[in-house]
Amino acid sequence: MLSHNSPGDIHPNLWPPFTQLNENSRQERVLGGDGALLHRDGLPPLVDAISSWWVTLHGHGNIKIAEAIAAQAKKLEQVIFADFSHPQAELIAERLSALTGLQKLFFSDNGSTAVEVAIKIACQWWLNKDQPRSQIIAFEGAYHGDTFGAMAIGERNLFNAPFEKMLFPVKRVPWPATWWGDEGVEDRENLALRKLETLLETPTALVILEPLIQGAGGMAMVRPEFLQAVEKLTRQEGALLIADEVLTGFGRCGNLFAFLRAGISPDLIALSKGLTGGFLPMGVTMSKAKIFEEFIGEDPKLTLWHGHSFTGNPLGCAAANASLDLLEKNPQSFENFEARHLPHLTDLAKHPKVTKPRLIGTIAAFDLKIDGKKGYFNVSGKVLKDIAKKQGVFIRPLGNVVYLLPPLCISDCQLEQCYASIQKGLDNL
Repeated sequence: MLSHNSPGDIHPNLWPPFTQLNENSRQERVLGGDGALLHRDGLPPLVDAISSWWVTLHGHGNIKIAEAIAAQAKKLEQVIFADFSHPQAELIAERLSALTGLQKLFFSDNGSTAVEVAIKIACQWWLNKDQPRSQIIAFEGAYHGDTFGAMAIGERNLFNAPFEKMLFPVKRVPWPATWWGDEGVEDRENLALRKLETLLETPTALVILEPLIQGAGGMAMVRPEFLQAVEKLTRQEGALLIADEVLTGFGRCGNLFAFLRAGISPDLIALSKGLTGGFLPMGVTMSKAKIFEEFIGEDPKLTLWHGHSFTGNPLGCAAANASLDLLEKNPQSFENFEARHLPHLTDLAKHPKVTKPRLIGTIAAFDLKIDGKKGYFNVSGKVLKDIAKKQGVFIRPLGNVVYLLPPLCISDCQLEQCYASIQKGLDNL
């Protein structure tokens, strides 16, 4: 039974994520979606300029993915994956292995759990080899998810402060983010690499990074050359390299995977978000065969004792295969997206309130020139968000960091509308 609360109120039985539920909190009701548009209850449609938290790859209601899920639902909706396989799981595993060069796929439920699996595999790999290593290296500003292992390797901040004493120790390296016209990037990269080299003098289990861009950390982009140097140092000291491609995978950075554009070869990769085109929750962790082989043997201690009830869910696998079909049939949709952003961002970068403009693939970002403390809790982004919404565009700035990350299907007219709404917001801040 539907409640009779206002379409803008938070439902009395719901607890939204990342939301302080005070008297001013509101949650608009969406009744449907079509391409880049969200259709609201009693309000005009909105252009979904952030792909509904970066998951809606091809747009809302994509018919090919919807039909693939419907067809699979009539055959098999779920089966215990510890004892049984099925064609859709085998197909997506074969395809992702061929595309990534990593031979083994482990299913999970979402991006955070895909990262958790990668961490557990990497740490247990050293134990299985009778060479236990405990040091883990991550990067300042990172976000890898909200489960405990993912929180531990992410930036320590207000979001995970209640659990600080429960998180395992992690060593951190500066993330030399860069932008258009940045003349100091090489110095920052060298500083970060020297710190990494020093930390790697201690035997290290793994180094984990978000290739090319830290998403929730402020759309902070780094150069491929830096990541190549990170990989070289990591290899020299024998540690495993994990690429968290939860955001960056499936065309978001202009290549099918960001590690390919960066020119690196990770040992483990975490994937989610765009994996199913945003239709169903699913995560996967890809692993090189050399890692998998250390988990084989008669001793139960060698086993990766990890799983999820919906591991390898057939509906999710069907959606993933359909989404991958769309990407392979039209690679220009993500390969050419950077060129679509470029003229708009170039014009916007001239605005006096814009600083540090940056662009990679489907993701355009900049910082607001503001007074006061920068970061996630700066209110300027919320003000800009409200102005853009009145122009028919939904954005969700990360504090003073403003970004666009639209679905691949967005029209040129809708993309222009996104930039126009931000321009108006900047003029009225």
